[in-house]
Amino acid sequence: MKSGLEALLVSFILWTIFVYGATAWTGEIRGRVVCDVCGDSSIGPEDHILEGAEVAVLCITKSGEVLNYQAFTDDKGIYTVAETMPESDRWDACLARPISSFSQKCSYIGAGKAGFKFTYTRPSGYHLTIRPFVYRPSGTPTSCM
Repeated sequence: MKSGLEALLVSFILWTIFVYGATAWTGEIRGRVVCDVCGDSSIGPEDHILEGAEVAVLCITKSGEVLNYQAFTDDKGIYTVAETMPESDRWDACLARPISSFSQKCSYIGAGKAGFKFTYTRPSGYHLTIRPFVYRPSGTPTSCM
């Protein structure tokens, strides 16, 4: 009797994983935040990543729901937003925008870089990397002149 109940329980668990796992969708958005020390709009050896920078990502799902995410960059200057949801509710379009660099030396966002709009078309389990957000110092250091 015990082995029959165990077999039934195992069958139910496997069926549940199969049914619900097949309809789930997982998406991931990645990006980077850097400091353009010389303000020359090109990444060079003088530039560096910004750890702890805050980024907001707003996504609209295929069902019309609006989801707002907040992320911070790691020690490599990379932020990640990930979500698992039903396939019918997956992300359709998103807007990523910088909030703050938390750097006293590099706190001005580059002109025209208030955010990036994009359509999310990746299949489940894949990630999308978007362009980096670039902050600049208030003035150009003498080493850049």
